[in-house]
Amino acid sequence: MHFGMPTLIEMKSLESCAALCRELGLSFVELSMDMPEYQANRLDIEELRQIADNYGVFYTIHLSGFLNPCDFNDKVAAVYTETVLEMIEATKQLTVPVLNMHLPLGDYFTLPDRKVCLFDEYEPEYLGKLVAFRDACVAKIDDHDIKICVENTRAFQQEFGQRGLSVLLESEVFAVTFDIGHDAGNDFKQRPLIDRHIDRLYHMHIHDAKGKENHLPLGEGDLDIIKYLDLAKLHECCAVLEVKTVDGLRQSATWLKERYWI
Repeated sequence: MHFGMPTLIEMKSLESCAALCRELGLSFVELSMDMPEYQANRLDIEELRQIADNYGVFYTIHLSGFLNPCDFNDKVAAVYTETVLEMIEATKQLTVPVLNMHLPLGDYFTLPDRKVCLFDEYEPEYLGKLVAFRDACVAKIDDHDIKICVENTRAFQQEFGQRGLSVLLESEVFAVTFDIGHDAGNDFKQRPLIDRHIDRLYHMHIHDAKGKENHLPLGEGDLDIIKYLDLAKLHECCAVLEVKTVDGLRQSATWLKERYWI
């Protein structure tokens, strides 16, 4: 089983991330497209290859949390899709096995008695945009061994998100990421959808949680981490230790080593 780390705001270079990854006995770094240096058009493929070779690590990609290929503006949706296609092209050259994405939540209209989600209200257009995005990604990936894994967020608790995930999973290119803290922080309301598609589980984000507090180092929250690790092992997932500080990552790696997971 492969454990990895996220790109950390404290680490100002990819090489420093890779060095920490190796020091902690981890296998990969998940590059975040929320950061400017990890945009597809700014990646130096040869440099990334050299760093991976030097430190014995590989990469996964976390697509931008603002990704919205379902935007009702066709030009905006097309730019989001093209951004992902550019990253897919880069991942082919780097032998990246996983791109992680969130389903967009879209906007809401607040009425006197309720909130109306526009993706629910205009579901045919939302699903049509998602189908176009899916098909473009499938064509770009072609026969490469790359999975686009959809991470559980609050969209998993919405009807449009549940149908959207099903549409994406109609292609074997798409799979599921289980972020255990996101689920816990939302009163475990996302788990039923994950269980419904448990045969497509491919990637996990592991961190502790306590109430609504997320991204805690392992051992500092209330979650039964071993239960989730067993699930990850059963489905042969890569697992990111998704804590956001160097100290928290060290603490989490030590927690795993003491229990012989690393």
